[in-house]
This record gives sequence, C-alpha cells and structure tokens, in this order.
Amino acid sequence: MGQEFELPQEAEVGATLEEVWEAITTGPGIDSWFMGRSEVAEGVVRTAFGPVEMPASTVTETEPLKRFTHTSERGDDGRFVAYEFMIEGRDRGSTLVRMVTSGFLPGDDWQDEFEAMSRGLEVYFATLVEYLTHFAGRTATPVTEFGPPVSDWPRAWERLHAALGGPPSPGDRVRFGPGSVEGVVYHRNSQTLGIRSGDGLYRFLQGFGGTMIAAHALFGDAAGEGPRWKAWLDDLYAP
Repeated sequence: MGQEFELPQEAEVGATLEEVWEAITTGPGIDSWFMGRSEVAEGVVRTAFGPVEMPASTVTETEPLKRFTHTSERGDDGRFVAYEFMIEGRDRGSTLVRMVTSGFLPGDDWQDEFEAMSRGLEVYFATLVEYLTHFAGRTATPVTEFGPPVSDWPRAWERLHAALGGPPSPGDRVRFGPGSVEGVVYHRNSQTLGIRSGDGLYRFLQGFGGTMIAAHALFGDAAGEGPRWKAWLDDLYAP
C-alpha cells in the first residue's frame, strides 16, 4: 500500500529572477533555505541532512530563469520525490515563485510520513520566502543538529516554547538559544517553528525519527555553532 502525493506552494517575493534562480539551482543557494547542505553538479542534486545522506535527485528540466525540476530514482517499493520550481517576473523587480513537490510514499504508515513531510515543506518554503525577502544574494552555512530522543511531543514543544518565553505566533519577537539570539517568528505549524534574526534563519523541526532538530541557515561565521546548538538541545531535553 502507499500513496501518490502533490504539494503545491507559491508566493511573490521582492527578489529578482536572477536572485531566485541562484537560490533554487545552486548548492550555496539551496543551502541558504532548504534542508542541510546541498551540491548541484553534473545534473545531480545531492543533499546531506546532518549525517543523513538523502537520495540523489537527477535534474530533469532546466529552462533558465523559468523552470527547474529534479527527481529521485524510484525505489523498489515505488518511493520517489520530485521537485519542480517555476518562476515568473513581476512588477518592480519582484518574482512569483511556485514550488511543487510530488512523489510516492509506500507502506501502510504513509499518512504519518506525509504529515511530517507536509509540515516540513511548509517551513522550508516559508524559509525560502524569508531568505529571498531579507537575505537575497547572500550565502548561508547550514547547521543541523539532533537533540535527544523524544517520547512526548506535546511536552517537547512546551519546553521549547517556554525557552522562547511562551507559545510564539508569527510576528512575535523572541530571545532563545545559546548566546541569546534575538529574532522574529516567521512561521509556526504543528511540527515546525521558524525564526529570523539579523544574521540567520533558525528552524526547529519535529524529526520523523523522534528527535527535535535544530536546522538553521546562518550568515557570517558559523564556526562552532553546531556543537553549541547540540549542547543547547541536550540541556533543553535532559531527563
């Protein structure tokens, strides 16, 4: 058993076609908003989410400044994921960005994986919009760290919200993390949270594997940031 899916998302951003194209078709651009670290070379997109190597994705269509698509190979169980980006210039140098994620999820528990994927794609696309709105043309360093195992997700989110000063809503200003980062909440759903500071895009994800994940994109010097966020998560979720 399993299920095909298609998840369309779109937004108009205050960035040029060239800036959007750089963000969706190059490794440094993708690093600045998507998951982990990516490389685009010889027609293949490769992504590492922390220590996890994601399936390679083959570029299937490139129409400069208009369309970019890539897809993973179909597995023996039918699993694959494909990404399609379509961009179109608008007035005053803005751009309409449309991202469609589609594929097939196998197994009897595909609904749970689809839910996690959907919530994750929501925060990633929201991060793309934030990046293009506030950091277009800059390159971020991805920082991905996994916290201790979580058995009670409502309680896990309560702990994180408490560390922010209370349950956050988009637009709220918060202070959090090692070094007391100050930022504005730009996205929240049932399984993710996104916060923008002056030098980074900070995300917290309910990992499908059962851990809270810090999945940040940091501008400037990110040396040592991974261990700092790992220690912060370990302390936050200590028994």
